[in-house]
Amino acid sequence: MTSPVLLITGTSSGIGLESAVAAARHGFRVVATMRDLDKAEPLRAAAGEAGVDLDLQRLDVTDERSVADCIGYIREAYGRLDALLNNAGAGHVGTIELESIDDVRSVMEVNFFGVVSLTRAALPMLRESRGRVVTVSSVGGVVGQPFNEAYCAAKFAVEGFMESLTPVAATVGVRVTVVEPGAVSTEFVANVGLDANHPAYGTPYEPAFSAYLARTAGAFDPSVAQAPEGVAGVILGVLDAEQPPARIQTSENAVRFAGIKLSDLDGSHVQAVTAHWVQ
Repeated sequence: MTSPVLLITGTSSGIGLESAVAAARHGFRVVATMRDLDKAEPLRAAAGEAGVDLDLQRLDVTDERSVADCIGYIREAYGRLDALLNNAGAGHVGTIELESIDDVRSVMEVNFFGVVSLTRAALPMLRESRGRVVTVSSVGGVVGQPFNEAYCAAKFAVEGFMESLTPVAATVGVRVTVVEPGAVSTEFVANVGLDANHPAYGTPYEPAFSAYLARTAGAFDPSVAQAPEGVAGVILGVLDAEQPPARIQTSENAVRFAGIKLSDLDGSHVQAVTAHWVQ
């Protein structure tokens, strides 16, 4: 029987890397993509250690030509696509008074429009296979968080897009799931660019920003944060499930945090929690 074909974005590290290796070990034919193939060595090493083969391809989800080329390659090479894992994304920490509208648009391009573009391009083949779309969002797509205005806006948009698409896609045989990790011990936070040159320093926002950083450092400490392998395990379960959920959190911490919002009709509970992050 032909192995199911799975396309994964953002596989150079963290959740994407672990998901690619886990899925290949489980029997998927994995097309593992990243924007810069020069960063593929950790993935190659992990695949070699696991004894699995991956099809590594370049893909920039913000470039429509790159998206079209990748989907065209999969159709030509495999003739099918059974699942899409939207994982590529970029963190961003800041507040609107201290950044430009172009900064916000850039965050939306990667975290929202990249997901929309690739999902749109993949749907014809997913309809043919009666496959599925799995998208890595965040608890930041449920609960707005201080100094994450643009990032959370993008993830909120992803959640709204996928929640609206889910019943429509189901009518043509495609299952849609949003995966919501909490704090995960990956390079994601390290890549955000939190250093002494951050625009918040030397402004009236500095005390709140310093408090936020102290809280965040604790949440993402490897002794507390979820390992990316744990998130990959949840994703693999979704890919395997006969009736996958429309939304799933990847840890008990994520369940509790998302639950704050999902039962908070007037918003007071969320504000009571997040206000302490900046005090």
